[in-house]
Amino acid sequence: MIETKIKLEYNRILEMLADYAVSDGARQRCLNLTMEMDEVKCRTRMLKTTEARKILDGIGIPPLGGMHGMEEIIHQTASGGCLSPEQLGIIETFLVSARRMAGYLKRAEYLNTGLAGYSGSFCDCKSLAGLIEESIRNNQVEDRASAALKRIRNEIEDIKDRIRDKMEQYVRTKKSCLADSFVVQRNGHYVLPVRKDCKSQIEGTVYDRSASGSTVFIEPAAVGRLNSRLYEALVDEENEVRRILYELTGRVEEHLEEIKTNMDLMCDLDFEFAKARLSADMNAVEAKITTDRHIAIVQGRHPLLAEDECVPLDFTMYGEIRGVVITGPNTGGKTVALKTVGLLSMMAQSGLHVPVKEGSIFCMFNCILCDIGDGQNLDQNLSTFSAHIKRINYILGQITDESLVLLDELGSGTDPAEGMGIAAAILEALKRKRCMFAATTHYPEIKEYADQAEGLTNARMLFDKESLKPLYKLEIGTAGESCALFIARRLGFPEELLEIAKAFAYRQDTVREHKPVVIPGVPERDKKASGIPAIKKQKEMKARKKIDLSTGDSVMVYPHKEKGIVFREADDMGDVIVQIQGRKRKVSYKRIELLVKAEELYPSDYDLSIVFDTVENRKARHVMDKRYDPEAAAVYKKGEEI
Repeated sequence: MIETKIKLEYNRILEMLADYAVSDGARQRCLNLTMEMDEVKCRTRMLKTTEARKILDGIGIPPLGGMHGMEEIIHQTASGGCLSPEQLGIIETFLVSARRMAGYLKRAEYLNTGLAGYSGSFCDCKSLAGLIEESIRNNQVEDRASAALKRIRNEIEDIKDRIRDKMEQYVRTKKSCLADSFVVQRNGHYVLPVRKDCKSQIEGTVYDRSASGSTVFIEPAAVGRLNSRLYEALVDEENEVRRILYELTGRVEEHLEEIKTNMDLMCDLDFEFAKARLSADMNAVEAKITTDRHIAIVQGRHPLLAEDECVPLDFTMYGEIRGVVITGPNTGGKTVALKTVGLLSMMAQSGLHVPVKEGSIFCMFNCILCDIGDGQNLDQNLSTFSAHIKRINYILGQITDESLVLLDELGSGTDPAEGMGIAAAILEALKRKRCMFAATTHYPEIKEYADQAEGLTNARMLFDKESLKPLYKLEIGTAGESCALFIARRLGFPEELLEIAKAFAYRQDTVREHKPVVIPGVPERDKKASGIPAIKKQKEMKARKKIDLSTGDSVMVYPHKEKGIVFREADDMGDVIVQIQGRKRKVSYKRIELLVKAEELYPSDYDLSIVFDTVENRKARHVMDKRYDPEAAAVYKKGEEI
């Protein structure tokens, strides 16, 4: 599932979600969010997201905050450590935030959400918050924290004032003995810069000398006595501050369980409102979750694409349909459609809102696996095809009938004929697993397979042939075209070369003399007369016109190389009815080439109506065999129409 998260970019959604979280705990929960496998729990997750979004829309962004560093503080308190003023300040900020959050939810009670009921679950630690507020400010213990601390600090200031007065007196009276007329500090002591020859005139302790030796730095004896008293007072202050911090830490420890309860609540709410804010940012809505094998995406948008640039996706898979084969031009949006289905499904099953319209339904899966991208790995010497097969083998070994599989460019990276066979085999394996799946392909044979195989349907990305631009819209039930020639023309591919490509691609048997091809960018002298030899009528083409065709024969219809099954043999005019991609068409026998006779394809007692009739038509015929029914007759008649 890790690779699926990356391929579908679900990890980027989680990173966006985490950016809305305030606390470290909620942020980690966002990054670790996974698909819920229990239906009840999944719906509960979705409901909480919906309620948080309702509150967010109703009264604004919640006052979450003040949780950074709380985990470490709780651990330190529980282990008997003493909290610092900064840590106590964090606790006070957190308690104030919790109180504000409770008030915020109280105001949201009119919205009738279960989430608003969290307001009554918060513990009131107002007295503790008030005590810390009185004792700590700007990460320092306040003077008013205790009477003793205030007295000690007053004494310290008094001693400092007396030291300053003494030093200023020496500067005035001993000015002639000083090298400079200002007081300096050396090793934490206030000293005078005394000339060496006047050293004996000032009683005190020498703490330093100048580099030249002409100046000595002396602390006067009277000041030294004051400094000693100052040091004692500073020690008293430190001891009193430590006593206060231990006392406050003890009060925090008394309320530790209440603080933990508030932290858990704040983390839960932080997580839920992160989901709500992501929902609002994506303009997303609650999605209906079901255990039925049913997906219905109505106007779904890929959440990582700009809303004003993204063409909404409509996608359905339900009932007997378990697989969708998507075809269409390159750059037409097939891969984006595939990723959108997978990503929105993962988001919905994780309890997140999804950017869709009302009426969307998402099925629960035990896993979502995909093969998107070429997967080429030079380090492991894996080619594109080898990487695909390796990934497919893994997928087939993991999935069940409750899985979703997404395959991009099925059967690509190898010989087209063999790749087509591999693609058909993979689809057959997925059918047998009875999982739900969607795959993209360019193979026309796979389109036909999907059209005829039970439980599969085609889909196409629409392409505007007038403007030669992809429309990025998915249409379920109809196979698309690769439109390679249209796109090549749009990109400036020479018209002469397009004619050649068309002739080869569709086996045009007309005899045509081609003028030399004008290749852009090649000097005239290097332009050799080119073209293709006249494509002669092939012997087998003549032969096939003489072959008698029977119901059930597999044939190729030209000029578009469409495979089909003979439904009705040639009439007097030589027209044969051939079923191509589920539709019956009248085709001249001259355009038909026999591929395989019916007796080689089916047992002698095989009921060919299974091949030619739709499920509805077979049911109608079954009713008509018993009795005449007007509705069944209408259905049967419509099914017989060419």
